[in-house]
Amino acid sequence: MYFAALLALTENGWVASDTELDDVETLADLTDLAREASPDDDTVLVFIEQEEAWFGLVRVEGEDDPRIYVSDGAAAARSSYGEILTRELLGDDTSDDTDLDSLDLDGTEDGEPDGRADDDTEEDTGTAAGAVPAAPLGDRRILDDLGLTESELLALGSDALTDIADALGASEVLEAVR
Repeated sequence: MYFAALLALTENGWVASDTELDDVETLADLTDLAREASPDDDTVLVFIEQEEAWFGLVRVEGEDDPRIYVSDGAAAARSSYGEILTRELLGDDTSDDTDLDSLDLDGTEDGEPDGRADDDTEEDTGTAAGAVPAAPLGDRRILDDLGLTESELLALGSDALTDIADALGASEVLEAVR
């Protein structure tokens, strides 16, 4: 089970909204969702958490490229939304609209048959996760200027999103959407 929320830093403080990830298939989709939450190009943080197995942050500011942090790359890579983030962090150069069935995750050459059925995307994702480190990935300084240092981010435990919201002064607005 996932929890996802958007926090936008406006001139009046943090504004939070829960969000559905059902239509999110790419990082571009997630970034667009964040930009829609703040038409004034404010800082928007996307919080994604999967049952305390991992959490991810995506920071979007205006038209700048999103900044990403994932608490546990291997755990995230085994989940649908986490795979979107880890694939971006590890420099996967496949286009955002590439079908997962066509990704070369099993070591075969392009066009080389791999002997598996076309509906094996879960196994493909698991294969890719084996190469992803079971450690934090991404921009560890993603929240430095907002009051949470790299060392504090790396030290977070199982209730990380609440701790982040506390440090940012946004705990009440995050709890309102939980």
